Amino acid sequence: MILINSAIFLYQVSLGEEAADFITTYGVIPYRFLHLFTSHVTELLTPIFATFLHGGWLHVIGNMLYLYIFGDNVEDILGHGRYLAFYLLCGVVSFLVQILLQANSMVPNIGASGAIAGVLGAYILLFPRARIVTLVPIIIFFTVVDIPF
Repeated sequence: MILINSAIFLYQVSLGEEAADFITTYGVIPYRFLHLFTSHVTELLTPIFATFLHGGWLHVIGNMLYLYIFGDNVEDILGHGRYLAFYLLCGVVSFLVQILLQANSMVPNIGASGAIAGVLGAYILLFPRARIVTLVPIIIFFTVVDIPF
């Protein structure tokens, strides 16, 4: 998933000025989704496409960091195929909720955050006693904090 997300983001960045059109075409625009999904079958696929698009370097790096830390453990339990299906399902459901909450929005929604939130939820359920060691910046100092679930 990290490789796929990264490759698609690099392609998106390589488009330069045309990246905005790419996002508009493949991102989820709630109003467009609700009004075109019956006549344009590709509109039904935008929640899947949008799961692999990102709004910038920090967006993709942050999402991929979470996926790197938590995703492999969840994938080990689910297996490759079920993990892929779970990841996509979480991404699609997050976009469908966004569509329901902002049905008249013309703003493209993109990103793997919904899919990654699902992976984090699965991690919490599958590894309830896991402890996460986290580096916390405090102004100019850094400290390590052990975060229990």
